[in-house]
Amino acid sequence: MRVLVTGGAGFIGSHVVDELLHLQHDVVVVDDLDPAAHDGMPGGLSSDAEYVWRDVRDPSTWPGLLDGVDAVCHQAAKVGLGVAFADVTDYVSRNDLGTAFMLRAMHDVSFSGRLVLASSMVVYGEGRYQCAHHGVVRPGPRRMVDLEAGRFDPGCSVCDGSLVAERIPEDHWVDPRNVYAVTKLAQEGLCSAYEREHPGCAATLLRYHNVYGPRMPRDTPYAGVASLFRSAYERGDAPKVFEDGGQLRDFIHVTDVATANVLALTSERAISGPLNICSGTPRSILAMAEAIRPAGAPHPEVVGGYRLGDVRHVFASPDRAAHLLGFRAAIGFEEGVRAFATAPLRSVVEPSLARTTHA
Repeated sequence: MRVLVTGGAGFIGSHVVDELLHLQHDVVVVDDLDPAAHDGMPGGLSSDAEYVWRDVRDPSTWPGLLDGVDAVCHQAAKVGLGVAFADVTDYVSRNDLGTAFMLRAMHDVSFSGRLVLASSMVVYGEGRYQCAHHGVVRPGPRRMVDLEAGRFDPGCSVCDGSLVAERIPEDHWVDPRNVYAVTKLAQEGLCSAYEREHPGCAATLLRYHNVYGPRMPRDTPYAGVASLFRSAYERGDAPKVFEDGGQLRDFIHVTDVATANVLALTSERAISGPLNICSGTPRSILAMAEAIRPAGAPHPEVVGGYRLGDVRHVFASPDRAAHLLGFRAAIGFEEGVRAFATAPLRSVVEPSLARTTHA
């Protein structure tokens, strides 16, 4: 099978490429090496893939790129909460306009194979919460007066009582709370619209949870929290943890995420719609910061405060992915974090790939 992987030089995309190549698939990568995630040519890329160093938003990228392609794995995106709302144009351009250009190119060649999208848990916004008196409720945005006072957990939208966070199933409501989240939900909608209008195409929307592992970019606000903590320790600093550190997330190793992508691309049954790609076991942000702390390094510093657009708890049920895709995370938290503590982050090498097409 020939697979096009957009963003295939990136953190997650490069692991997907590796697994596809290991299974003897033919892989073509398109990537523009966005400087927000890459400081030059990244190390660790396989010379067995074909690389096209172009921007998916450039119409001249696409002629011939989809020739012979059986499946598309769309990883190209700007990720993370970002620096400020001023990032809005870049997020919308890279994520939504980039997806639109890709889908237009697919339409032009009547592509009807599998489409796998790298989506995100951020589409849910706040997680799923249960009130003892009112059942499952939808909390509103956290109030600044509460955040300033150190009250970080949302209250019941009916009685303002305390809530218990629960795992989110895929049919839960979506409520994106920041620019990045809005763009990921738009990507899902665009891919689903393409599927509906192109018989034979199946769009699998993989909602990644907090992915960590080797090849994460270092020292960038667009990286995941695990990389930010690693980078702080390497500088000899105590990583700073917002709020009280009790925010619950589901951390999943990048190798497992790559496996989920390959299953979605190659399984006998094509799967449409969203799938949570998670471990099923939530951990606190503070627990992650402590777990990757090297011996002798300073303990994480809980600094309070908050980031507008962030949410308190979000973790999900892995059951649908297990049932429909046969996917269960195989790398446990302790094992994965222990390896990640010394794993290479993004490095810079000279471009010396054997099968490279330069624009």
